[in-house]
Amino acid sequence: MIKKITRYLFLVSLIVFASCSETNKFEPKEDTKFEAKVFTAGEGMDEVKVAVVKGTPYEMGHQLGSLLKEDITASLTYFLKAAQQEEPQLLSNEQLDKAWETNSPYIDNRVKEEMKGIAEGSGIDLKLFQRSHIIPLITPYSCSGVAVWGKGTANGHTLQIRNLDFTMDAKLQDHPVVVIYVPNEGTAHVNVSFAGYIASHTGMNANHLVFGEKGESPSSEIPYDLKGAHFSFLFRKMMYDTKNLDDILTTIKTTPLIKRYYLFFSDGNEATKGGAKILVSTPDEVKYHIWKDNNPEDNVAPNTFSNVIYHTMNNKVAAEIIKNNLGNFTPEKMIELSKAVADNENLMDVVYDATTLEMWVAYANGEGERAADRGYVHISMKEFLQKAGLEL
Repeated sequence: MIKKITRYLFLVSLIVFASCSETNKFEPKEDTKFEAKVFTAGEGMDEVKVAVVKGTPYEMGHQLGSLLKEDITASLTYFLKAAQQEEPQLLSNEQLDKAWETNSPYIDNRVKEEMKGIAEGSGIDLKLFQRSHIIPLITPYSCSGVAVWGKGTANGHTLQIRNLDFTMDAKLQDHPVVVIYVPNEGTAHVNVSFAGYIASHTGMNANHLVFGEKGESPSSEIPYDLKGAHFSFLFRKMMYDTKNLDDILTTIKTTPLIKRYYLFFSDGNEATKGGAKILVSTPDEVKYHIWKDNNPEDNVAPNTFSNVIYHTMNNKVAAEIIKNNLGNFTPEKMIELSKAVADNENLMDVVYDATTLEMWVAYANGEGERAADRGYVHISMKEFLQKAGLEL
């Protein structure tokens, strides 16, 4: 039962623009009040909504709630209902509210302010947002991640994939949303997600940093200790604050974490280019392991490579593809890798170019077709920022 409900989970792949040396600030072209907008990328069944919001965390949340009220209502209401039908005791309102209270001190205040804003902007009870967001904290999940950079790619760019391998039964794929945040304070960033879910299972910030994850917590360890930061909320904090890979690793080392999972980070800055894989293992005496490329202690050794970090749903297939394409990876070849390691239940896939701040995103079809079998929609964040009246 636990295994089935966890496939409802989505956590969360993201892109924005910045210089390679400092946090970028985005300003309106004219000295006028910014008006948030929703655009679309792709066509037909592959169409994805792209929202651009700007301001304080509360203001950005309020803008999202006002823009996407219908999608948010349908997405979160169905998700929570389906989850509770499958696990009525574990995921009861009482248990979810208790878990939120326990974990709330470890959630960045900017995320909580945004959640208040999106609730008020949409007119939806704040409890629905809190309960939906707490589900990934008290249940297990799994996915795939690969990053390749420098000499591993055809043109020296930093590329990363993030596959979200979860059930399509919760119909989250019917409400895909890529949100570009332009905060008044902090780094602009993008969250690739679903309507109403503002924590992140993947994304990118304007400092050319990509964030991804793969769950490893077994159901046998339920109930999980929630006195620490969950990656989905921590990602949003790091998207605001981090400028390079070292900043990310320092944050991980100094933050009390919870559960077990792999984290994948890559840096597209020329001076700090690289990637790292982290195994978070908080129930154990050693709370985390950090591996960079070609590390003989990596748990995929001896199948390690220079300029690559990875852990997927099929490491044997991933290693063979990486070996055959190392030095020639392009976004198109990363899409092929994303498809090759996708699970049977594959909700969403993202391929990032951290150097150029572009992305290719695929969501599952509402009729049950995997994300890996759909078209990967190209999104240029610069284009959508310009459409919204913002520019570098």
